[in-house]
Amino acid sequence: MPALSVLLKPSSSLCNMSCDYCFYCDESEKRARKSYGFMSEQTLKNVIRRTMLRAEGMISYAFQGGEPSLRGLDFFRQAVAFQKQYNKRHLTVQNAFQTNGLLIDGEWCRFFAEARFLVGLSVDGTPEIHDSLRHIRGHGGPSSDRVIRCAGQMDQYGVDYNILTVVTPQLAAGIGEVYSFYRKMGWNYQQYIACLDPLGEPHGQTPHALTPEVYGKFLTDLFSLWLADLKAGRQPWIRQFENWIGLAAGFPAEACDQRGTCSIQNVVEADGSVYPCDFYMLDEYRLGNFNEDRLEVLNHARENLGFLQRSLKLDPACRQCPYYHLCRGGCQRLRDPGPDGAYYQNYFCRSYRIFFDRYYDEIIRLGKQCLSPDQKNTAARSL
Repeated sequence: MPALSVLLKPSSSLCNMSCDYCFYCDESEKRARKSYGFMSEQTLKNVIRRTMLRAEGMISYAFQGGEPSLRGLDFFRQAVAFQKQYNKRHLTVQNAFQTNGLLIDGEWCRFFAEARFLVGLSVDGTPEIHDSLRHIRGHGGPSSDRVIRCAGQMDQYGVDYNILTVVTPQLAAGIGEVYSFYRKMGWNYQQYIACLDPLGEPHGQTPHALTPEVYGKFLTDLFSLWLADLKAGRQPWIRQFENWIGLAAGFPAEACDQRGTCSIQNVVEADGSVYPCDFYMLDEYRLGNFNEDRLEVLNHARENLGFLQRSLKLDPACRQCPYYHLCRGGCQRLRDPGPDGAYYQNYFCRSYRIFFDRYYDEIIRLGKQCLSPDQKNTAARSL
């Protein structure tokens, strides 16, 4: 059994914020039970025990929501204790935690720093853009001041964190101002995620839907800003660009949406139910439950579902594209089936063409700069 990836939702879809575009609200509304409440410590124990005793080399746990901090800090202290208890195979253990930041205080930050959690903090641009999209549940008030205060506390305690930003038309239009604001805040580790249309529904029907043209321009504008900073020796780490440059250098992508095929994931709801992907936590994709099923049973169910195999059904024309070496057809969640259902093409194909038409050669050049002379020869043969 290779290294394992486990994503847990300790608070299910429960959240203390109401965000206009929330993809998990959409998913949870489309299954028989919207929320499974809080994960019990017994379920947590079963998840960690059944995964750690089967993994080899490395295992990663990510806690997401909803809002995972609602479960309380003691739950995550117990998670670390269970990891130590069941790490019989001397695994390298990685922990990540995605939060909106509202409940994170000094005690949380001390724990994150001591337990070496990587924290993702959700921030959608400048305070004006952020507050227009991300509202405190109950009274709808602004949240940006509390999120900025959270980032300051994590800086104070030495917490490793990055900024996760959802790309909407509002943010794309103001990316220059957003980029400058992040630099001013010292946020040098950034991820940008395209806003998702509701699952199984037509594109472009919500106020925050991205068109391929808008997203393509966003990628181009952001890379232009980043490239200028690269030349000045002060560029931030931006996950998507780093992965494309890594691909250009001949290395595998770290981000699953840039590999071109789905990877084996174990996404766990609060009741212990397991799904193959965070973007497909619907009843029809349920693989089993860690309270009842061994990992081998869940993997067998994944195979029977054909989830991974579906991501291989990429339009042959896509594979012939000159940019396929870097694009890889994008994330399966953003692919639409063709007329006969046999193949898929990414909705943002036009976006990637806009971007790579301008910057493909530059990314290839940057990739080659990362290599030693021997590696450059190998990369040249593989391109």
